[in-house]
Amino acid sequence: MAAKQQDFSVLIYGAGAVGLGIASCLLKADTPTALLARPHTAGPLRQEGLFRKGIFGEVFFPASAFRVYESLEEISDRQYDFILVCTKSSDTLASAKNLSSHSALLKPNGQIILFQNGWGNAEIFANFFPKETIYNARVITGFIRPKPNVVEITVHADAVHIGSLFGKSPEPLIPLCQAVSAGGIPCQTTTKIGEDLWAKMLYNCALNPLGAVLDLPYGKLAEHPSTRYIMDRVIEETFEVMLADGYRTHWKNAEDFKSAFYNQMVPSTAAHRSSTLQDLKAGKKTEIDALTGAVLQLAQKHQRPVPCIAVLYQLIHFIESQRNRNPQND
Repeated sequence: MAAKQQDFSVLIYGAGAVGLGIASCLLKADTPTALLARPHTAGPLRQEGLFRKGIFGEVFFPASAFRVYESLEEISDRQYDFILVCTKSSDTLASAKNLSSHSALLKPNGQIILFQNGWGNAEIFANFFPKETIYNARVITGFIRPKPNVVEITVHADAVHIGSLFGKSPEPLIPLCQAVSAGGIPCQTTTKIGEDLWAKMLYNCALNPLGAVLDLPYGKLAEHPSTRYIMDRVIEETFEVMLADGYRTHWKNAEDFKSAFYNQMVPSTAAHRSSTLQDLKAGKKTEIDALTGAVLQLAQKHQRPVPCIAVLYQLIHFIESQRNRNPQND
C-alpha cells in the first residue's frame, strides 16, 4: 500500500552525503522534497535518480520523485515548510547569506534546521533570520557518498535529535521527525539540543582531527595508550571550555564522559573514518574551524589553556594548506 503523502514540503540545501541521506528518508515517507545541488551532483540525480544503501537497507527513488535545483534563483513559485541546511560548516556564512536573499522560499511559519557539524552555526544564521525560526540537528549517523547520486549509511550511534538553542518549543518539528523516522533513520525532538551538540563536540574534537592526522579509523585510536592520552587531554580541555562558556552536557565531568566515550561511543563507530580526513583526501576545505577551532576561540575568550586542541588545530590547517582544492566537489 502506498504511503500517504505528507502535507508539508522540504527543501534540502546541500546535496552532499548528509543531505542525500536525509532526503532518502523523507522521500521514503512520501514527503514532497526538493534538493539544491551543485551541477555535478544535480546532473546524475536528474538522470539516474537517488540510491541509498548501507545498514538501513537499499532503496531507490527515480528522478520523478523529487525536484533538483542548482540555484535558488530557479525556484520562483514555491515555498517550503522546512529548509534543511546540510552544507559543511565552512559554508555556513555563505549559505545564510544566500538563503536570506531568498527568504520568501520559507513559509511565514516555516523553520530552518541546521544539519551541520560543529559549534556556532546557529549564531551565524541568527544574524540573518529570526531566532525563533532556527533549529539545530544533532546527527551521529555516518554517511558517505561513493557517487554523486548514491549515499551509503555506514554507522549509526543514536537517533537524530532536533531542537532550539534559543528556547523555542520543538513541537513544530514533530511531523518532520516522524517522516525522517518513517524513512529509516530514527529522529526525535529535544529541549536539550545544546547538551546534545556539546556531547557531539566532545566526541568530534577527540576523534576527528586526530583520526585525520594519523589516517586511522576511530576504533584504532582507542587501542593505543599514546592516542588515548591525546584524546583524554582533548576531552578535558573541551569540557573545561564548555563549562566556562556556560553550557552543560549529559555528563557531570570529563571522567564520566570518557567512560561513555570509550565503552559505548567509540565501539559503535569503530570503523568510521574522520570527515576531516575524507575532506583532506578529496581536496576540500575542512570543518576544523567549527570543531577544535570553535573550542580554541572560546578558550581564548575565557583565557583557558588548551594546548592539545591548539596543536591538532594547527596540524590540520598545515595539512590542508598542502593539498590542492577541488572546487567541483560538494
